[in-house]
Amino acid sequence: MNNLPFLAQRLFNTPLAITPSKAEMVMAALADHFGITKLFRANGQALAVSDFSFDEGSDEPEHRYYDVVEGVAIIPISGTLVHKSGYMRPTCGMTGYDGIRANLSIALEDPAVRAVMLDIESSGGEVAGCFDLVDAIYGARGKKPIWAVLSENAFSAAYAIASAADKIVVPRTGGTGSVGVICAHVDFSKALAKDGITVTMIHYGARKADGNEFNPLSDEARARYQADVDAMGELFVKTVARNRKLSVAAVRGTQATTFLGAEGVEIGFADAVMAPDEAFRSMLAELG
Repeated sequence: MNNLPFLAQRLFNTPLAITPSKAEMVMAALADHFGITKLFRANGQALAVSDFSFDEGSDEPEHRYYDVVEGVAIIPISGTLVHKSGYMRPTCGMTGYDGIRANLSIALEDPAVRAVMLDIESSGGEVAGCFDLVDAIYGARGKKPIWAVLSENAFSAAYAIASAADKIVVPRTGGTGSVGVICAHVDFSKALAKDGITVTMIHYGARKADGNEFNPLSDEARARYQADVDAMGELFVKTVARNRKLSVAAVRGTQATTFLGAEGVEIGFADAVMAPDEAFRSMLAELG
């Protein structure tokens, strides 16, 4: 794996709109490679790691990167959501906001497309790029019907995307919600000291080294990161409230809780409970 620094930058010291269990799983999978195996274990065993490198030889259609069935463009959104993947389809367990945005733009102009279905199965991902995409989907309402059909779950950043659709359909065992932001900081200082290693940070600007992994997190740095997380969390809450026509207080009051099936409908986070195939047939029936 040759992209560890890149992955580390996207995991640590940056706000994520992802469920804690998913974040823990991703970090556990990468623990051996970051040298923090003891921090992330499941049932006493280090989790296996997947190769996140991209397959440069994969073929993609030249002009359309989504399937069209009965006039419905099906845009897949699955796995960990990232700002830029460079791919139009999910790959290696990731979906890029750049690919979703491009597919949506093409589908809205595609004469063969009568409606768009966002096929979602994701526990969320990066905050960066998420809300710009959400605003783009929200702004496309009225051009063509846009439904979010959950293959199972749409949590955190994935739910932000779903909330921008005209309608959200969740299966009875699927989930919605987790309207919150999380940030992880790793402190290697004690482990390094145990091995007789001292790292000295030489920097210009008193706050330049805030959040570095070689020193404990200072109160000032913690407050700074908390303020950023709070600001992004409020953006998330207000965006969902706008999209779902709910009060800001109601969305904030969920405290990033997840809701199973019909519970999501009751809270206002979904419109109907249906299996994905039933939801697709319902969409076709509405299209006529």
